[in-house]
Amino acid sequence: MTTPSPAMPGDERLRASPTRHPLRQLARLLAVPALLLCVQGGAQAEKQTKDTVQAWITTGDQTQLMARGADASFQSGTRAATIIEVDPAQRFQEMVGFGAAITDASAWLIQNRLNPQQRGALMNELFGKEPGVNFSFTRLTIGASDFSRHHYSFDDMPPGQTDPALAHFSIEPNRADVLPVVKAALAINPDLRVMASPWSAPGWMKSTDSLIQGTLKPEAYAPFAAYLSRYIGAYEKEGVPIYALTLQNEPHFEPKDYPGMRVEPAKRAAFIGGHLGPVLAKEHPQTRILDWDHNWDEPGSPAAVLQDPAASKYINGVAWHCYGGDVRVQAALHDRWPDKDTYFTECSGGKWAPVWSDNLQHFARTLVIGTTRGWAKGVLLWNLALDENDGPHLGGCKDCRGVVTIDSRDGKVTRNEEYYALAHASRFVRKGARRIASTSGYDQLDTVAFRNADDGSVALLVVNSAKAPRSFAVRLAPGQRSFNYTLPAASVATFTWKP
Repeated sequence: MTTPSPAMPGDERLRASPTRHPLRQLARLLAVPALLLCVQGGAQAEKQTKDTVQAWITTGDQTQLMARGADASFQSGTRAATIIEVDPAQRFQEMVGFGAAITDASAWLIQNRLNPQQRGALMNELFGKEPGVNFSFTRLTIGASDFSRHHYSFDDMPPGQTDPALAHFSIEPNRADVLPVVKAALAINPDLRVMASPWSAPGWMKSTDSLIQGTLKPEAYAPFAAYLSRYIGAYEKEGVPIYALTLQNEPHFEPKDYPGMRVEPAKRAAFIGGHLGPVLAKEHPQTRILDWDHNWDEPGSPAAVLQDPAASKYINGVAWHCYGGDVRVQAALHDRWPDKDTYFTECSGGKWAPVWSDNLQHFARTLVIGTTRGWAKGVLLWNLALDENDGPHLGGCKDCRGVVTIDSRDGKVTRNEEYYALAHASRFVRKGARRIASTSGYDQLDTVAFRNADDGSVALLVVNSAKAPRSFAVRLAPGQRSFNYTLPAASVATFTWKP
């Protein structure tokens, strides 16, 4: 990741378009009030009628954490001054899901700092359906990132030596931690989609002969394409299909103390069009190629690659990070290439933004609502889990925060702001759901709505960024059926109802 800038939740507003939780023993996970409310809500959901609206609320003061609010009911007409219109007939992208990256650090903590009971409870909570939060999208690193305990690729060679035939290729470094955790997640949620990104090609393929800095040598294009294909095949043999792939994490950033590689647009286009695209089309046609995998502040870089006809025909979509720029560039690029999908693939919270309430609103408003209103089919945050020291890591970010924090001394877990922001979408928006139209950005209320494919149920996320409660009506098109609700200050809510 690039160096994060302070989160400024009040600075980014998405306008309408027609378009520490206390530490607890994981072994006592089912005693967590928020999860008990989920269990109770599951029982009540079976009795839900088409006129009943269920509400789930998280407040910035943490007095409510994914708590069941009072039900509402659809009625005819409304006199509310603020009206959120929801129109299921206007449909947009089909969703893949929400989640976070299973980095080396996350996998190592889950495997080595939790006992079997704690591990099972946490994995079921994160990846399981109700009462779990149903993460259905995740990201792996192809080799090391800064959140690894040592730097490696899957084909390391001594300085000055090469291996163009990939005779030494092996995913052995992932066998102890990453593979068991990903397999466990897939066993819990077979709908889980796994994407992967390299932080660097093997050092011998690069101008620096090192995992650190440098760029890909032209003579290494074919071996690197084969390397990525070999990775996909090796993971498939382990029962882990790779849904999507990027050729480089943050290709315009060369970190000085952990793996990275600069790949300019012309080189990415040449590599995809002449090597990676044809190889995957032949060997792994089910794996999508995504370009960019970097920040919103340089949309011209993926645009340049998409303008290359040889590369563009192999590119399924564009992946974005949050550390610079404005989320609205996603929609702008999508307008130019509506046939290319959009994914949001990395953002981290950290100690540089210490206010829990501000972080909750920022992550829910910009990274869940903003990205999906900007056509993202999948939304990923960075580390799924880190420890009490913001690690383990080797170089890179020293104060990043995981979606959950695992205390390495006793396995206790903190569910962080990012957990709740994601859960307000992931628990209620299932794979195959469609984003539908909703008005947003009025009276400090931001929204996004989805309709699930399996039962037609609707999930509406609303963020109240005001410092006071906000009252509003939600009106369902067509017609005048609506319900009224008042949200607490600085809160996030998900409303669900049957058609």
